[in-house]
Amino acid sequence: MTFNLKTALVMACSVLGSLQPAMAQTYPNSPIHLILPYSPGGIIDFAGRALGQQLSQVLGQTVVPENRPGAGGIAGTDLVARANPDGYTLLFMDPAIVINPSLQASVPYDLFKQLKAVSIVSSSPEVLVIAPALNVNSVAELIEYGKKNPGKLNFASAGVGTTPHLAGELLKMRTGISASHVPYRSIGESFPDLISNRVQFAFSSIAGAMPFTSSNQVRTLATTGLVRSPVFPDKQTVAEAGVEGFEVDLWLGVFAPSGVPQPILDKLNGAIRQALANEDLKAAFLKSGITTRGASLEDSDAMVRSEFAKWRKVIETSGAKGQ
Repeated sequence: MTFNLKTALVMACSVLGSLQPAMAQTYPNSPIHLILPYSPGGIIDFAGRALGQQLSQVLGQTVVPENRPGAGGIAGTDLVARANPDGYTLLFMDPAIVINPSLQASVPYDLFKQLKAVSIVSSSPEVLVIAPALNVNSVAELIEYGKKNPGKLNFASAGVGTTPHLAGELLKMRTGISASHVPYRSIGESFPDLISNRVQFAFSSIAGAMPFTSSNQVRTLATTGLVRSPVFPDKQTVAEAGVEGFEVDLWLGVFAPSGVPQPILDKLNGAIRQALANEDLKAAFLKSGITTRGASLEDSDAMVRSEFAKWRKVIETSGAKGQ
């Protein structure tokens, strides 16, 4: 009986191994759902829909972007973490995926056990914008105002645990200013309050801020990369403005539930790289300050782990707490 059971298990594994390449050959044969875990209006929505459209052409199958907002990206992330690992439910996510496990008391999934990085898609700095009514003209003046007026600065974000939130906490930590965090369901939803001075500043994706910066409804102070953004070439980086070592990369990545067969992961990674090589997509991304990447499975995993360690240290040092 023991011999027969062992033989059956070996045969089952052998059959499964032989089926996996065949699965990749027929994949995808139905629509792929790309979960965007925020409301419309931000960088995830813009870049996810643009990538989904190009991926549809590369894969020859419809890629359906779906907004599933809630809890700073946690709701949509959890949906994918618990999805069938067949490659038909994917997540398009920003650094909040590595921030939330350290910021929140708990999250309903295990980042490294239930999710797999398929590809790091892009890099982008954030832009520091301020309310028009706030009488400051530089990062240095914002810091001076914050120190002299404790309790008078509020900063908006796309939600607890998002990169704009942690960028604000990092600024507070590095400069000693006092500012209260006001989370929104998306960064786009914060701009009416920023315009009316209900909140005084925000770190935003360039894509989310451009409709308001281009119409001068809000003012731009700086960007958060190591070098100046081609979208705002006349604006200093926060580091250039005197906040030493300040860098925030609003990278974006595609994730799948753990357990997706390796041949399908390989096919998806290759398809994403091919989509990102499209000149129209690259140009559309660049207009919003987004630089395409397209990392390998191995490099994507390494970056996720590195970013997890970086933001965990910021959270522990700053004392930032989730809701």
